[in-house]
Amino acid sequence: MNLRNLLINLALASMLVLFGCNGTSGGGSEATGGGAQATGGAGKSGAKSDLKVGIVYDSGGINDGSFNQSANRGVDRAANELGVQVNKVESKTAKDFASNIEGMAAKGCNLVFAVGITMNDALKEVAAKFPEVKFAIVDGDVDLPNVRSLRFAEHEGSFLAGFAAALASKSHKLGFVGGMEIPLIKKFYAGYVAGAHMADPTITVLPPKYVGDWVSQDKGKAAAALLFSEGADVVYHAAGKGGLGVISAAKEQNKLAIGVDSDQDAVEKGFVLTSMVKKVDESVFSTIQDLVGGKFSAGAKVYDLKSKGVSLTDFQYTKDKLPADGLKRITEIEAKIVSGEIMVPSDEAQLTEFLAKLPK
Repeated sequence: MNLRNLLINLALASMLVLFGCNGTSGGGSEATGGGAQATGGAGKSGAKSDLKVGIVYDSGGINDGSFNQSANRGVDRAANELGVQVNKVESKTAKDFASNIEGMAAKGCNLVFAVGITMNDALKEVAAKFPEVKFAIVDGDVDLPNVRSLRFAEHEGSFLAGFAAALASKSHKLGFVGGMEIPLIKKFYAGYVAGAHMADPTITVLPPKYVGDWVSQDKGKAAAALLFSEGADVVYHAAGKGGLGVISAAKEQNKLAIGVDSDQDAVEKGFVLTSMVKKVDESVFSTIQDLVGGKFSAGAKVYDLKSKGVSLTDFQYTKDKLPADGLKRITEIEAKIVSGEIMVPSDEAQLTEFLAKLPK
């Protein structure tokens, strides 16, 4: 073999290492444009794990300011603290989901994360082909012996968001922008409406608007602008990256938005009343920690208000938007949800029943 061929073969071997689940030591830029990026190295203890973790982000991308970004914090923490090798890939479209998940499994990952409910069908298909590989899905529900479904009580956190929105509203009209019109997002809406009416039985929550995806900030902004034009002065979003458009519209019109999944309060300081945070990062990290400790189990794991899996942020920039006793009242309502005194509705039928029981 001549020198030129040797160099070519070495280069090809290096590419296989990068794009497989054989993570390199050290960092590197986050995956973009559908490419993969391996990270990992020694954890805080100085020990490097042989375990390999893959993570597939949806089309919103790592830097969506929402649930993808939160999941990314979880795997980065695992690489830093546990020394696992991590491989990341962003999906350009839904057509990439199955191939990206399968690529991670086929190349030696011990655990593969699918981030987002829209990967549910793709993961179900791929996980059945790789029974020896562990999988986890954020927000999905896949009933297979090698899959953990990481689920959240979004309706409980959204109840607090609605309660806070009603306390802050001057127009007594609220709005909601969802990403896709699916049961998961309707769960956010049901909790939000219930919480708003608990705070103010006379409040009006306008019919929800849907972006149609998790990506378009322009559509999110247009939907919020329409709700503001109809009289809403607080709009809650559950629209992924599209929610950044909702926040932008709130600033432009001197109204308030409510963020979701990650802490978005500082995106536009003073115009984001609070954020309903889902501890996706913690769910991802704890799943990897279970794998490292030999304690991984399949099935659904639910993160609720009681376990602090969902919560509101601390109104760092907007305490002045609430009445003097606002924070106290929110804390009291939270305690009643945790104790079971308040049962938060999670769908339209439960919401109708809940509202019918409220004092007029």
